[in-house]
Amino acid sequence: MDAIVRSAPLIPPAPKVHPRPLGGSFVGELRIALEMGRSLIGAYCEEDFESLVTPYMFMGQHGLFVNNPTAVRHVLTSPKYRRPVKAARSLKPLVGEGVLMSEGEIWRRQRKSLAPVFTPAATGGLLPHFIAAGAGLTETLQGQNRANLAQAFHRATLDAVLRALFSRRADAEGALLADLARRYMEGPAHFNLMDFVAKGADDLLFMDGERRRIGKRWFTAVEALIAERRAKPHAEVRDLLDRLLAARTEDGAPLPDQEIRDQSSSMLAAGFETTSRLLFWAAYLLALDPDTQGRVRAEVLDFPVERVANLDDLKHWPLLRSVLFETLRLYPSAPMIARQAFEADEVLGCPVVPGCTITISPWVIHRHRKLWDAPTAFRPERFLDQPHPWGIEAFLPFGAGPRVCIGAGFALAEAQIILASLLAWFEIGVKSQRPVIPVASITLGPDHAPDFTLTPISQARP
Repeated sequence: MDAIVRSAPLIPPAPKVHPRPLGGSFVGELRIALEMGRSLIGAYCEEDFESLVTPYMFMGQHGLFVNNPTAVRHVLTSPKYRRPVKAARSLKPLVGEGVLMSEGEIWRRQRKSLAPVFTPAATGGLLPHFIAAGAGLTETLQGQNRANLAQAFHRATLDAVLRALFSRRADAEGALLADLARRYMEGPAHFNLMDFVAKGADDLLFMDGERRRIGKRWFTAVEALIAERRAKPHAEVRDLLDRLLAARTEDGAPLPDQEIRDQSSSMLAAGFETTSRLLFWAAYLLALDPDTQGRVRAEVLDFPVERVANLDDLKHWPLLRSVLFETLRLYPSAPMIARQAFEADEVLGCPVVPGCTITISPWVIHRHRKLWDAPTAFRPERFLDQPHPWGIEAFLPFGAGPRVCIGAGFALAEAQIILASLLAWFEIGVKSQRPVIPVASITLGPDHAPDFTLTPISQARP
């Protein structure tokens, strides 16, 4: 497909960039804390998008802000660095000790046992679940001329993940799980002041009552599903729970029920929230760029969702795939990554002492002026000639190194099918002129959920 050169590229709305660093004094540090309490991407200054490494002090603790892609990969792959222990506070009550939160030897063992669950062949077997969720989305939108797509994508991705995990529908057998997951991710999962103040994952837990209450109900529901499936197993593999029950540890033993519960919870948290946000931002960008939206729709109508039988069939939608990659660049699912040094090291000539916090911001790296051409512009064509964009050093939508997201292929296949399903039926626009500004917490969400306009496509099949 020939790339279209824009005379005026789309520059989507973004938070303001401060002209100067906010720190340097107690008042400055307090302002940083307040800005980050509102949004983890709210305290960046102009210098951050130019520098590749910046030492800092925050609340008496040494830190290093790293934007150099090679240095980032060093930090994310070196055993000298680990995730700060208090980073688990907001999600642990819902995901337990699954691969999302585990560290060290426990993480290595879990990752190895999960590898067969996320092979391309395994992901391909889940495509019917994604297609059913996409069809459910378009069915609920029929007859509407406007819709809150943020909520619609939440429902659709919950439906897709619950189908893929448990063979349950979000609006039927999985309604309780869907409600608990949505309530948790839209509320208690967000960082709060106590998360910044606490020294560890188990400090100040008296402030986490809502997290623990919802988490307990969630774990009880998932444990019931596991017990039910063990009592009445499927005759053949139908979903991820079947694969988790068939998975084995290194000594050949089945995974314990608690680990299956925690891995299922991790998959839900990652597969629902991050994919929902990806779809929202992709739809918003396409609503602002109707020319690109039209070209993506042409791909989808030329090879309809109903014809998708395997992962190779998704290659019929190269521009749609590039739109999702460009969306992940502009709106990375994990806008901030933190690591803590456990040994002395050196990064780009800067000494790193034990206890030093390394701050890595995919939000900044993906918009860095020294790493990208037109970094703030929406230009999906930049990925059309990149069959493996993970090879781009400055592209970190799913992390890097051994902890790169194991479910990246799952999420991308899910997002492609759901977005294709929507565009095959509707032309989407945004009625309000109010800009949608990203706000960062667990993921990158909008500061408000605008109504999208929906215009039926005449070519859509009844």
